[in-house]
Amino acid sequence: MKKISVIFILPDLETGGAERIVTTIANHLSRDRFEPKILLLRKQGGYLNFLKKDVEIIDINTERIRHSLRPILGEIYRRKPDIVFSGFGEVNAYLSLFIKLFPRTKFIARETNVVTQHVTRKEIKFFYNFYNNYQKIIAQSDDMMKDLVDNFNIKKKKIVKINNPVDFDFIEDKMALSLKPECFKYNYKNVVAIGNLSSRKGFDNLLKVFSRLKNENIMLHILGDGKDKDLLLQTRELLGLKKVIFHGRQENPYQYLKYADLFVLSSRYEGFPNVLLEAGACGTYSLANNCPGGINEIIQHNINGEIADIENHDRFAREIVRILQGNYNRDAVKNSIKSRFSKNIILDKYEKVLLDLVKP
Repeated sequence: MKKISVIFILPDLETGGAERIVTTIANHLSRDRFEPKILLLRKQGGYLNFLKKDVEIIDINTERIRHSLRPILGEIYRRKPDIVFSGFGEVNAYLSLFIKLFPRTKFIARETNVVTQHVTRKEIKFFYNFYNNYQKIIAQSDDMMKDLVDNFNIKKKKIVKINNPVDFDFIEDKMALSLKPECFKYNYKNVVAIGNLSSRKGFDNLLKVFSRLKNENIMLHILGDGKDKDLLLQTRELLGLKKVIFHGRQENPYQYLKYADLFVLSSRYEGFPNVLLEAGACGTYSLANNCPGGINEIIQHNINGEIADIENHDRFAREIVRILQGNYNRDAVKNSIKSRFSKNIILDKYEKVLLDLVKP
C-alpha cells in the first residue's frame, strides 16, 4: 500500500506552540500509512533535537516569509505530495492564493490565532479571502472557528476543531530530571508566567497586578524573551518590584512549572494556549485572564484553574492571594488535562482528517 506523503510547512522549529504541535504530529503519525516531511524556511530551533530521524527536513534557507513562496511552490511541484499541511498563519495566508495550481494535492491550514485579534496588516487579511481554497482548515478552539466563519466567510464544513495535544511522556521525562530552582525562596509562594515578551502576552498588566502584592511573600518568575523586554524591565524598576524575576527563555520550563504554586496567563488574546495545557500537565493550578482563544475550553473551574479579568488589577491581585492561601489537588489538575488533551486522543483526530482527505 502506497504511503501518504505529507509535507508540513513552518518558518523554523524554534520552541513555540505551532512548532511543538507539528513536531509532535510528524513524530507520531503511523509510519505504516504516512511519510512525513517538514519544510522549513530556516533549519534552526530547539525542536530539531526532538524530531525523529526518519522525518526528512526540507530547508529552503529563506529569511522572509514573503520571499519563501517561490521555493515552497517549487518543492511542492517537484515532490508532488499527497497533502500539504501549513502550520503558520502568515504562510497559510500567502499559500492560499496558489492552491489551485496543484489539483492533485490536498491542502490543510492549521490556524494559530483568532485572526481578527491577531492580524493587523491589511494585505495579510486580504489573503484570508482565499482561505476557502483549502480543503480543510484546523481551528484549535470554538473562538477561532467562529471568527473564521463570521468575519472571513469561511465555509463551516471546511473547518475542523482539533485542540492542541499534550505530550505527557515528554513532560514527565523532563519533570523527572528537574530539581527545584534555586531562585524559589523558602517561605515564599512562587508564581510562574511564560511567554514571548510582547504586548499580546499582557505582562505589563501582570506587573501592575504585582505592584499590589509588594507586601506579600510572593515571587513572580517570568520566563521568555521578546521585543518588549527592556520596556518591561523599566516598568519593574519604576514600580519597585523587588520580587519579580525575568529568567529569559528556558529550554526546560517544566522545572519551574513543576514547583510553582500557581501559573498565571496574562494574555490579551490567545490561539489555544499550549502553556496553559502544560502547566496543568505539571499539576499546577492556573489563573488565566478572561481573553479570547479557547481559555474557557481548557479551564475547569476550581479543578485545574480559574478565570478572572486582569484589567481589574486589584481584584486579580486578590484572586492570586486567595488561591495561594488555599489548597488544590495536583493529581486532579493533571487528570483534567490528560483526559481531554493527551497526545493519543488528539493525534487520532489529526490522522482521521488526513486519511479522510485522501479517500478516493
